[in-house]
Amino acid sequence: MLQVAFIRQNVDFVKERLGVRNFADIGLVDTVVALDDQRRKLQLESDTTLSKINAASKEIGVLMAKGQKAEAEQKKQEVAALKATQAPIAEQLAAVEEQLNDTLVRLPNLPAAAVPPGRTPEDNVTIREGGRKPVLPAGAMAHWDLAKKYNLIDFELGNKITGSGFPVYINKGARLQRALIQYFLDYNTAAGYTEYQPPIMVNEASARGTGQLPDKEGQMYYVGEDNLYLIPTAEVPVTNIFRDEILKESQFPIRMTAYTPCFRREAGSYGKDVRGLNRLHQFDKVEIVQLVDPVRSYDVLEEMVLHVERLLQSLDLPYRILRLCGGDMGFTSAMTYDFEVFSAAQEKWLEVSSVSNFESFQTNRMKIRFKDAGGKTLLAHSLNGSSLALPRIVACLLENHQQDGFIALPQALHGYFGADSIRL
Repeated sequence: MLQVAFIRQNVDFVKERLGVRNFADIGLVDTVVALDDQRRKLQLESDTTLSKINAASKEIGVLMAKGQKAEAEQKKQEVAALKATQAPIAEQLAAVEEQLNDTLVRLPNLPAAAVPPGRTPEDNVTIREGGRKPVLPAGAMAHWDLAKKYNLIDFELGNKITGSGFPVYINKGARLQRALIQYFLDYNTAAGYTEYQPPIMVNEASARGTGQLPDKEGQMYYVGEDNLYLIPTAEVPVTNIFRDEILKESQFPIRMTAYTPCFRREAGSYGKDVRGLNRLHQFDKVEIVQLVDPVRSYDVLEEMVLHVERLLQSLDLPYRILRLCGGDMGFTSAMTYDFEVFSAAQEKWLEVSSVSNFESFQTNRMKIRFKDAGGKTLLAHSLNGSSLALPRIVACLLENHQQDGFIALPQALHGYFGADSIRL
């Protein structure tokens, strides 16, 4: 969430940055300023009235001590009249503060200076590419056919049990999932990330803290009776670990990693682009999250990008890294890098990770603060990334590494999977 004071002091800059996002409702910026003007006026009235009430109340005690009961009674009537005036002011102030907050949470984060302008994924900028696209053998299959041939994943069974987008992993398919999760966690913890196993349901405060609410309310599965949400990513519970805390500067950087199943309604998704593992309602993902000193957050962003890049390199997959344009970034992000892996059988790029710097947007919502060397209390910066999401990684591993009669596995997975290949 943007800070009101920053918006007031930089109205034109805020509007210009929101323009880079192609944000449609720029007028909300003026609404925030107008509501804050109302809030300030009402706060002044409230403070002034309360000050008069306190002063008059003290006078009552003095008059009573002097035995001036008549004068004291008159002061009591003044206090009663002032309190009657204060009540509607307090009600108006609470209503304006609520309206101001409801308006603030509708404003997305401001894109960083290096974010390219643009509206669609076609305007994203390719930073670099790595790996080599494989030459597939004759009769090469897409991953959904390979999954059926080697009895790895049953999409129809998942549809029977739950519905479309909930696959069932079988035998070596289940083992491959487990191997990838363990490898990703080990890779992250070796780099200094502390592993957490968080809940997979969160309350409304947690969902609001990381910006899923109100932006992505329609994309989350909701348990109405308990007012809980199934998480769309481990970012939500993990970042909230430090909600409402004041940290020490010496604690930075705080590095966290977690494996969780993730749940996304993906409302409106249909067609050939969602076939097989391309888009699911439930999937496994290993996440990395960092809380850092603001002065280092963009250095840390680049470090996290390199961390994910090396992980992809270890899987022998062709990849590219994109810097997202303003119009393609998520609501809470100040800058995002997307990682895409080339799916050889489908002949297209599939997103497998996003690494983002949220600056103070999330931490302002969650009140994650720290004291600097001078004792000043400041907002931390938060970052996160997928390291990695499994479905499309599995799709590309199966497709890109298929050989005549077997599927080869990269060296990094041999010990985790217990074999160097998947065979009939």
